[in-house]
Amino acid sequence: MHLNLIDLLKQKVSATVLEGETAYLSEKSQALSNFIPILLSIFKSKPEFITNLQQQLNPRLGDIFIINPSLKQEFLQQISGTVPTEIIESTLNHSIAPTLGVLEDEAGSSDSSAITHLIENHWPAVSSALPHWAPALLSALGMNTASGQTLHQAPPIDPDRVPEEKRKSGFLIPLIVFLVLAALLAFIFKSCADRTESTPASGIPAETASSEPAKLQLSTGSTGDLITCQLYSGNASYIEILQKEIKQIFNHNTGCGVENNARYHSEFIDQDVIPTVLKMVKGVPNASLTWMGDQLAIQTAHPADAEQLAAQIRPLVKNMTVLTPAGMQSASAVVDPDTAIATGNSNAEQALAEINPDQIRALDIATALNMQIINFDTASAEIPDANKSILDQAAALIKRVPQVHLTVKGHTDAVGGAEQNKALSQKRAQAIVDYLVKQGVDPAQLQAVGYGSQQPVADNATPEGQFKNRRIEFEVLNTETGIVRAVDNEGVVEKKIN
Repeated sequence: MHLNLIDLLKQKVSATVLEGETAYLSEKSQALSNFIPILLSIFKSKPEFITNLQQQLNPRLGDIFIINPSLKQEFLQQISGTVPTEIIESTLNHSIAPTLGVLEDEAGSSDSSAITHLIENHWPAVSSALPHWAPALLSALGMNTASGQTLHQAPPIDPDRVPEEKRKSGFLIPLIVFLVLAALLAFIFKSCADRTESTPASGIPAETASSEPAKLQLSTGSTGDLITCQLYSGNASYIEILQKEIKQIFNHNTGCGVENNARYHSEFIDQDVIPTVLKMVKGVPNASLTWMGDQLAIQTAHPADAEQLAAQIRPLVKNMTVLTPAGMQSASAVVDPDTAIATGNSNAEQALAEINPDQIRALDIATALNMQIINFDTASAEIPDANKSILDQAAALIKRVPQVHLTVKGHTDAVGGAEQNKALSQKRAQAIVDYLVKQGVDPAQLQAVGYGSQQPVADNATPEGQFKNRRIEFEVLNTETGIVRAVDNEGVVEKKIN
């Protein structure tokens, strides 16, 4: 059998459900990896669910747990980890219809018997992908993952004995059912609580206290190819995602050596821009990179190469300090504004030019726009000429994808009154929106918000800090969830709309 049904579903359904998503990406992917084999097991045991869900315009998780609604919330708490359960539930809801679509395509029919036959043919792959706690859950739903038959089938009832049986078992049956369900649920949560070490890819990350920051170390050889790589993290699902990225970026079959241990943090600071940074490192000869905590250290054989690389990376890792051998200067060190503007704008133009017009994502556009520096003159909302060509490029792309919605955020330094600064930041953000609209962008795709000096990224006591605080930022608006995400590459910060 050449086709692995689970791998096919992971590829097709995840791509469909998660396209354009950025928040909790690894957790959502892990939840889908756990849910899909469970869903197939339910289809195998109860084919009538296939027909019922096919008849629903938007099949939901509640349609599956209709047998035992009280278990749905327990299941969501188990599968969601630290992510709000309503977010994971929405992701799983959106995955049901695409999963049915793939199964129908592979079975060559929408008939439930054809789909269950397909699942049975691929049962070894399905059963091996089930999380360790799934059998208890399926049993609680009255299903047997081994045989595919429902459990606890009642024997035929003799109508003449019904009154007598009711008298004898009227109190016992509810008590037995309660005890069985309580025992099964206790097993589910105990099995999760007992896992204090690293979790396999098919399970749920253990929630134990971590004391050391996650760490990524790698080096390149004389041709810029990957030579050594080591990854330390407490998040098994993210390790899998990053490993795949590293193998693809460097065309390297092995990728990184891995230590998955609960003592390491489960997330890197600014971790969603790691792939972009690694693409910058690729091809740089004899370079080494260490990503740990809030510091990113870069070394190269020639100091000039390290400085050039650091200048490209700093606009992306806004919550980190980039260190180089030349005095190990930090990202907050004194920089020449003209040089910073020229470098940022050049990077933005290049990033926009590299976007495939036939495969445009909101994240890519926001990433490129956030690389530029829009340096307004004092007390002015006039867009500098240096930025207009960048906005022209962005407008041409945005017009091709009406689903892209951007929020333009204006910020000022702390010089002057708070109210005046807020009004000025609003005017500057609106000026960007107005310019994009003049280039043909639908006004409904854009909104301007001014924050004044309320959200500084540097010390306002220095000219360098004031320069960094006078900025424009672009965010991707998820219109379905009402969540705004500040994006550098794959999404870093999320917050509810004010």
